[in-house]
Amino acid sequence: MIIAIDGPAASGKGTIGKSLAAHYGLRHLDTGLIYRAVAKILLDAGYDPNDRVRAIAAAKSLDVSRFDEVALKRIGIAGPASVVSAIPEVRAALLDFQRAFAAAPPGAVLDGRDIGTVIAPNADVKIFVTATPEVRARRRFLEFRQRGESVNEKEILADILKRDERDSSRTAAPLVCAPDAHLLDTTHLDIDATIRAAVTIVEAARAGRG
Repeated sequence: MIIAIDGPAASGKGTIGKSLAAHYGLRHLDTGLIYRAVAKILLDAGYDPNDRVRAIAAAKSLDVSRFDEVALKRIGIAGPASVVSAIPEVRAALLDFQRAFAAAPPGAVLDGRDIGTVIAPNADVKIFVTATPEVRARRRFLEFRQRGESVNEKEILADILKRDERDSSRTAAPLVCAPDAHLLDTTHLDIDATIRAAVTIVEAARAGRG
């Protein structure tokens, strides 16, 4: 079984992805980490994320086994990751890896922004997760603060709005809801309610009830 989860930043798709993977005994891939890793390679070397040549080279040489998830999720990586993810050649370089991950038995849960439309268009279940920008900014603010990082909630909201615009308007695999995806609005849901709603969607799809 392949479950595709898409949605904007801090909508809850990562939490849903991990929970569904654990619930159904599937592997999980947060595809956003791949683009964050490419961005971090450039930033660590002192290069601009807009440097197409170096971004493409970084994507082609990426070693996913060496990911440091904590470092990749630090504040300051998200914006540059959104920049490199808009480069068509970067997305192309990472396409085969993501598709192979999805196809390997016994199946997988992938979350990102183009899973149901590009990476796994024939996924058994597609969920598009959303929430208001203000709620997403608040979640991200609390997440950073819990890790001891000094952040400004208004700046996080501005960054989220900028990322939404960039992700939705890019020419390569823009963030859109697949026609056959189930919409899950988490604005007024806590984590437990969100997971229950996601499991209900998967079970309904498996039972053929749509």
